[in-house]
Amino acid sequence: MREKVLANASVKRVVAALDAAGIATEIIVTEEATPSSQAAAVKHGCDVAQIAKSVIFRGLTSDRVVLVITSGANRVDEARVVEAIGEAIGRADAAFVKERTGFSIGGVAPLGHLQAPITLFDETLLAFEVIYPAAGHPNTGFAVAPRALAEATAARVLVVA
Repeated sequence: MREKVLANASVKRVVAALDAAGIATEIIVTEEATPSSQAAAVKHGCDVAQIAKSVIFRGLTSDRVVLVITSGANRVDEARVVEAIGEAIGRADAAFVKERTGFSIGGVAPLGHLQAPITLFDETLLAFEVIYPAAGHPNTGFAVAPRALAEATAARVLVVA
């Protein structure tokens, strides 16, 4: 199963983006999908706050992808996102997420998107030495220093919860 997951086109895009950013890490493949931050934390043996979930919104004026990388312990305050990007946002459905990012919900990675998103990064993640985002497939993740990920995604760091 590991080889099949690592051969997935979405995972390969994430690996290429990590390599391009100079981030040396290993893709972690789990036997079962991790459908929630809590499940991911159990699989990675970390606190739920160390799970870096990628939440996708749709810019209602620009129709752009808005990516919010936030702690698994936090809920995104949509008003803060709107204030930060200067545009109203809406929920992104599964079809929009797949078409624009190349990822299926549950495996959305913070980098390796098909189209460059507007990216915001939850500053609470900076409190950790290591965080765990998805790597392009619901059965994947990787360990990374939060500041390195924020830089690699060219994200604006702010309070999003």
